[in-house]
Amino acid sequence: MKKKKKAAVAGATAVEAVDAVKSNPYLQKVATDGDLHDNVRVAYESARTAYERLASGKSPSKAVLEDKKLHANLATAAAALKDVGYALADAPAKKKKKRRLGRKLLVLVAGAGVAVAVSSDVRNKLLDLLFGAEEEFDYTSTTAPATPVPSPAPGAPTASGVPPAPPAADAPGTPTT
Repeated sequence: MKKKKKAAVAGATAVEAVDAVKSNPYLQKVATDGDLHDNVRVAYESARTAYERLASGKSPSKAVLEDKKLHANLATAAAALKDVGYALADAPAKKKKKRRLGRKLLVLVAGAGVAVAVSSDVRNKLLDLLFGAEEEFDYTSTTAPATPVPSPAPGAPTASGVPPAPPAADAPGTPTT
């Protein structure tokens, strides 16, 4: 009885594992991508060879500094691991919506700000749109002009007691008698 229960539980966990592999895009990529397998194999073999050269009996510091084959093996392993990382990064993860609207809006606002700051014509049009057209100011007085002070009669003394001089006969605008 116990063996049947264990087999059932093992079967259930195996089914769960298969479902997890099917639903996870990274595990799908690892399970199906032949280039990824090759890159992992090359990285492993190069790293193993580099380790063997490092542990071959020479001083490790001398091997790290002078062994050109060790350098080549390490470079090959690093390049293969980099390719593995790129392959896993390219796995079809959750599909993200491209959010380009915010970026476009930011560029539009920045461009408008520069245009307003640089161009006085654009600045004036913007101010007219926001606050209305600017009114031209022509001053006209709404009050009547001041009444002229009556001139004293000819020959009448002024406040200083001296009679005013008679107007010149040929002055324009003076009545002739």
